[in-house]
Amino acid sequence: MIILVINCGSSSIKYQLLDMKNDDVFDLMAKGLVEKIGLPSGILTHKPTGKDPVRKELAIPDHKVGMQLVLDELVAPETGVLSSFDDIEAVGHRIVQGADFFSGSAIVDEDVMSKIAICCDFAPLHNPAHILGIRAMQHVLPTVPQVVVFDTAFHQTMPAYNYMYGLPYKYYEQYHVRKYGAHGTSHQFVAGKAAKLAGIDLQNSKIITCHLGNGSSITAVQNGKCLDTSMGFTPLAGMIMGTRCGSIDPNIVPYLMKKENISPDDMTTLMNRKSGFLGVSGVSSDCRELDAAIAEGNERAKLALKIFTHDVIKIIGSYIAEMDGVDLIVFTAGIGENNPRLRRRVCENFGYMGLKFDYEANAAPGDDKVISAPDSKVKVMVVSTNEELVIARDTMHLVLGNQE
Repeated sequence: MIILVINCGSSSIKYQLLDMKNDDVFDLMAKGLVEKIGLPSGILTHKPTGKDPVRKELAIPDHKVGMQLVLDELVAPETGVLSSFDDIEAVGHRIVQGADFFSGSAIVDEDVMSKIAICCDFAPLHNPAHILGIRAMQHVLPTVPQVVVFDTAFHQTMPAYNYMYGLPYKYYEQYHVRKYGAHGTSHQFVAGKAAKLAGIDLQNSKIITCHLGNGSSITAVQNGKCLDTSMGFTPLAGMIMGTRCGSIDPNIVPYLMKKENISPDDMTTLMNRKSGFLGVSGVSSDCRELDAAIAEGNERAKLALKIFTHDVIKIIGSYIAEMDGVDLIVFTAGIGENNPRLRRRVCENFGYMGLKFDYEANAAPGDDKVISAPDSKVKVMVVSTNEELVIARDTMHLVLGNQE
């Protein structure tokens, strides 16, 4: 089954075209990344299997433009891998927020779309982009089944004492106000993959997964299930991120609204799109550009990454306390997989746990590797995430099951 997997992030679109034979046997036909969406210069990287890769730098103002670029490359005469869109048998989409409407994946219909739209308030940077992606696919492939896979589903195992807030209970009952988390597809995948590679029994383990990118979250995975996670009611909570402020004193919100005479919508935009790395540094929301600015002596860029590093340290430490220890710490996603300096600075804070760091392994290139010393009491790994494979698996099962 040929499945196009679309993973819209807050500033990116990752995609893979997979020919799925079964859960573990598949051919990757093409993959790519549209990044820096909304920034002055965007990048499209398209990698068709068996053909030369394509890299284009151009303005990509929004996700709709990004989606069209993806589709154009898949059928382009020189770089495409499809004769036409008719070759695509199903489309799978990553959806950040499904609230408590969905405890698993679902085939797209208008009822599903209406619930995803309701959840836009909970994930304002993501769900609107997901909807654009789904609608674009419906326009191009009106008869092809589409499946949505929710980041929030993995976090549904959190106990009430971790997902409830100290607000009047009626707001949970009336408006679904609770912690939902995000990146669940990634956390579930890398926890299982890392445990297998490390020789740890997932069902009898304490694992902390760090999905660090333009959007970042950390999850405590105990015995294969989510115990706690850093994102909250929306993906705004937790650590500082590319353009998101992370967790702040709630009273800052009305304070700034009064001082600046701004509306709730404007305040939401400020916290989600104008804060984080971008807001603190004044340079960029992209970690790579902050590193370049730091090399030129920019102190605010340095401060932004220091805040990020210490947020990661504090969250990991709290989950070690919550689980009464940790067997394995996993780094994944754009920053987690590609920033050895961050990994080193984080792990150096856990020597008291018996964590011994392997500096050479950490600095060496390569994915899916152990970066703790052989005699370390806590294992640390870098593991490449593959949310797209998880989405393709769910899509295949639901579509085939629906056809039977």
